[in-house]
This record gives sequence, C-alpha cells and structure tokens, in this order.
Amino acid sequence: MEYNIEKINQIGKQLAEFIEEAVVQTEVESIRIGNVEMALREALQALGGSALKQYLENADGEQEAEIECACGGKLKYQRRRAATIWSVFGKVTYKRAYYAGCACQNGCAPVDCRYGIEPGKVTAGLAHLIALSGIKEAFDEGRKWLKEYLLFEVSENTIRSETQKMGELQRQADQALVKEMQDMKSLQQRERNQPAAPDILYGSIDAAKVRIEPRDPQEKAVEKRETWRDLKAGCWYEGEVVPVRQQSTRQKEKVQREGVALRAKNKKYFCDIAEAKKFGKLLWATGCAAGADRARLLVFICDGAVWIWNLIAQYFPNAIQIVDWYHAADRLKRIAEEAFPNLEERQTWLKQVTEDLWQGRVEAVIEACRPLAKKSKWAKQSLTYYRNNLERMRYDQFRASGLLIGSGIIESGCKQIVTQRLKLPGAQWNLDGAILTAKARTAWMSGEWQKLVSARSLLPLAT
Repeated sequence: MEYNIEKINQIGKQLAEFIEEAVVQTEVESIRIGNVEMALREALQALGGSALKQYLENADGEQEAEIECACGGKLKYQRRRAATIWSVFGKVTYKRAYYAGCACQNGCAPVDCRYGIEPGKVTAGLAHLIALSGIKEAFDEGRKWLKEYLLFEVSENTIRSETQKMGELQRQADQALVKEMQDMKSLQQRERNQPAAPDILYGSIDAAKVRIEPRDPQEKAVEKRETWRDLKAGCWYEGEVVPVRQQSTRQKEKVQREGVALRAKNKKYFCDIAEAKKFGKLLWATGCAAGADRARLLVFICDGAVWIWNLIAQYFPNAIQIVDWYHAADRLKRIAEEAFPNLEERQTWLKQVTEDLWQGRVEAVIEACRPLAKKSKWAKQSLTYYRNNLERMRYDQFRASGLLIGSGIIESGCKQIVTQRLKLPGAQWNLDGAILTAKARTAWMSGEWQKLVSARSLLPLAT
C-alpha cells in the first residue's frame, strides 16, 4: 500500500508531542532512547487498535433493511452488534451491522465477510506472526518471545493451532499438486503453458527420525509408549558458481582443488511422514512443478539408502545418480580408524584410497577394502555399499561435467526441519502435529510462506 507522507508526518508530529508530555510527567531521572522507543511502541499499538476499530465500524457504509443470505433467502437488519478479534494491535472490539432472520437460522455481518474476519478468533495478520514463531521455537518458548514482540500474551495452544493451520494449508497444496500431476487434462494444460525449464536441476532426498507419542487411549495402553518415525524430506534446486568475494574458507579450498565452488539456489523443500510409496507421489508432483521432467540434465545427489534410489529409478529413470561424496568418503575414515591401530599406516591407507575415490576409481577402493573385511565390520559392510553404487561414484566424470557432488542441501534441510524444530528439548508430537509443523517450516524455507499467509486470510470465508 502507498501512504500520504505528509499525513504520516502530521500524525508522527502529534504522537511525538504526546510522548514528550508523557516523558515530562515521568518521575524517572534519566530517560534513555530505549524508554522512548518502548513508549512509542505502546502508543503505536494503542493507536493501531483504535484506528482498526474505527476503520471496521466505518466500513459498513449505508445499512440496508435486508440482504441476501448465502442459502438464497433473505436476512433482515437487527442492530449494530459488537464483535471482538485479536489483531496485531491486541484485543479489538468493534460494532458492525448484523443481519439475521432467515429460515436457515444463520446470521451475517457483511463487514466480517468482506474482510475475512472470524469474531472471537485471531486475525490473519496476527496468525502470520504467531505461526512464524511456531515454526521457529517450541510453542511454550514462542509464547514468551511473542509477548516481548507483540506486547500482549498469546497462549501456547493458539501458537500451536495457528502454526498447524499453516501446515494444513501446505498439506492441502501438496495434495492438490499430487492430484494435478496425475490428471491427464491438467498435464495436457501444463504442456501447453510450460514455463522455462531449468538447464540443470538437482534433487536430493533424505530422512530423519522424529519421536511420535501415542495419543489414542488404546495406543497408550500398549507397553511401548512412543515410536520413532522417519520424516522424509526432499529438495529441488539449481546450482551456481559462488562469486570470489562471497566464498568462505571452505569454498576457497574447493576452488583450489576442484577449480570452482558451486552452491545451491532456488531451493524448494517438501516433506512428509509417510511410506515410501506415498512419498514417491509427492516427489513426482513437486519434481514436475520444478521442471524435473523438462530439464536438460536432472541430477540426484543422495546417500546410499536403497528406498531413495528405488524411488528415483521409478519416477525419474533417466536422471544422473550421484552418491553424496561426503558420505562415501566418510566411510573410508571409519574403515581406517577400525582397521589400522597404527596412525601412520592408517593415514597412508586413507590418503591413497580417498584419492582413488575422488578420481572415480571405485574398483580400486573395493580392492583396498577387501583384505580388511575380516578385521573391520565397516570394511565388510562397505564392500556391498561401494559395489552397489559403483556408477554413482564416478566423481571425476561428474566434476568434469561441472556438477555438484555433495548433498549438503538436504542434510541442512533435515537439520532445519527436524533437529532445529521437531527435536527441541521437551518436544512431544502426535503424528499429525509433527507433519503439519514440518510442512509449515518447509514452506518458509522454500520462500513459499506468503502463499500460506494469503490462503490463511481466506479461511473464515471458506467455512
């Protein structure tokens, strides 16, 4: 919205005079800028609440004797009826025209319908801020932070409710996308109106454990009171060269070794706590939305989990498959630590075998691990790991093609979704709560938050 600067300055001048009078009347000997700032915040909050009240009360316009009801009948004017909402300015009570008397026994306040207001509830503007707290902090901790920011109390249950409403909107968007990408007419429409396809598109998939506590009485009666479930997460993204001025120390080291430092951009995350079959449908749908079926090169960088590669083979059989370099190299460190008590022997072996892996000589890595299998469990397990992923570890070829070889983007994603939110100290989740909170957080991480905010503002009108 655009505002008249002259009028804003006039209001600002009046408010400054009001604050100055209040400062003069205070008994505090030394007034600092912090005191002035807080006084202004409190005054602006009161001003905003008063302005919102007057705006809504003046929004009725000319009152009609009767209006049409949603059922097709007629509603008659009753009176100007009070309603209360919780807004970004706190509790606001206003009066507006109210209509009733239809055979369906429903009433209506046109102002509420026009602005998407649900009396007695949180406004969409406040819900936006509350949910932001909920995807970042534990609900109880968020309550404390919000009080400092908003200057009024918001209950823990309200934070949970508004956060999960955002998550529900994201879940509905996911479900709609899955349905759309399985509908022939929608696919044909998409073919006719295709946006520009990315040149190289990357995909990464991983999973992290979330503790789910039973809520059903029958479940609680079972000896096992909690379970750990896999939250499966994915990310679609593109790569770009990191400018020299923005390179970190680690990226500068990569430039020295690889000749270039790449990073991810245009990241779009998705997640669910679901079986692989159901998650695969979300993988396909979000991939189509990102242009995975039209990119010149589609590249998946993941760890060695079999379920991941099975989904990729099913939905994107022509994609280039790369096992994350850091996972593959880390196995060699574990083998060396387990198989070589002597530090010098360990370092010599590790240096050579790591170089072989870096140069895509996976067969040499397998041969180096083979004689260690009898004394190292890691070596024995890794023989199968390297054999099964032979062609996914041709790192020399991938680097020569200018491709990323690390899946840090999804490792980071899982940490942001699970470690930094769902596994906070004291966190307890039922299945639905964990899913919805995670989906709301991925919307924020993907830059899709404003879409949820817009959809949230329409919720009262849809009920």
